[in-house]
Amino acid sequence: MHRPVFSGNEKQYLIDCIDSNFVSSVGARVTEFEQQIAAFTGAKYAIATVNGTAALHAALQLAGVLPGDEVISQALTFIATCNALSYTGAHAVFVDVDRDTMGMSADALRRFLTDKVERRDGEAFNKATGRRIAACAPMHTFGLPCRIEEIVALCDEYGIPVIEDAAESLGSYVGGRHTGTFGKLATLSFNGNKVITTGGGGMIITDDEELAIKAKHLTTTAKIPHPYEFVHDMTGYNYRMPNLNAALGCAQMEELPKFLAIKADVARRYEEFCAAQGIALAQAREGTVANYWLNAIVLDSLEQRDAFLEYTNSRGVMTRPVWRLMTRLEMYKDCQHDGLENSRWLEDRVVNLPSSVPDGAMAGDQGAG
Repeated sequence: MHRPVFSGNEKQYLIDCIDSNFVSSVGARVTEFEQQIAAFTGAKYAIATVNGTAALHAALQLAGVLPGDEVISQALTFIATCNALSYTGAHAVFVDVDRDTMGMSADALRRFLTDKVERRDGEAFNKATGRRIAACAPMHTFGLPCRIEEIVALCDEYGIPVIEDAAESLGSYVGGRHTGTFGKLATLSFNGNKVITTGGGGMIITDDEELAIKAKHLTTTAKIPHPYEFVHDMTGYNYRMPNLNAALGCAQMEELPKFLAIKADVARRYEEFCAAQGIALAQAREGTVANYWLNAIVLDSLEQRDAFLEYTNSRGVMTRPVWRLMTRLEMYKDCQHDGLENSRWLEDRVVNLPSSVPDGAMAGDQGAG
């Protein structure tokens, strides 16, 4: 679906890293990679982690999510979103998505907040459960920016911090502003199938200096700096990204503008083909730019979706359906939700197409592949 491309300085930076003997979570490349991500996204601070799920888990804790709280999210998501909030001991509450972005619907969120939530002493509480709603975690699905400005504005009215799951949207923008810079915190992923990869890796980004300091402390076993003593002042996590992974990330960042330009061209060619075939292709809404991490088509029915999946995969073309809704999984089947009309509609119809940077494209041949 989306293979990594190593066409730059990846091997040299890895060799340099090995030669330096700094291969674990202490090393110059980790700091360099953090600075590159901060500069690219426009965030003031970036804190590297071992993967995107770890980044999201830490971000939820940094936002103040406690055991027994609730977090508003979307049922149309990769399971890591819900797993991360479960690690905190919180409960997921699902609101619907928009059909065009496949991300959290601001209208659905507004209805939920208006009908199901009450405000007490500056905080939000679920009328049905009595639990505090501690955060909202919308996702920019497949790199298509959701209506994040409206979502943040709604959550601000209720004192609910927003943690953007921007795992899939490095290189996506809303009105010229990078996804992940609208909420209190955001997380990115650099898994092997993302736009750029560190093998395994993630990032927390924020504009809040205090949260950034806490994030680094929390993800580095909460160790207080000392020349030789081992003093830890809280339960921390060994979530710091190794220097080897960061070295790979630094090289990938040098190639990122090329990757994004080529992927935009791939999306354009898919658009032309789908238009000629009468197939709906998911595209960035007006005023936004998508990285087109995974191109997605929306077919007419579940039967057509399944027939398409069988036809393509039986002929060696990898295609995949959208994720199964979280409410259809055993561990999240009892979570409160709003009916999820659009989520169910999309689940029956969405298929992801091969979306890698084509062979030969990095050499200048964007027509290859």
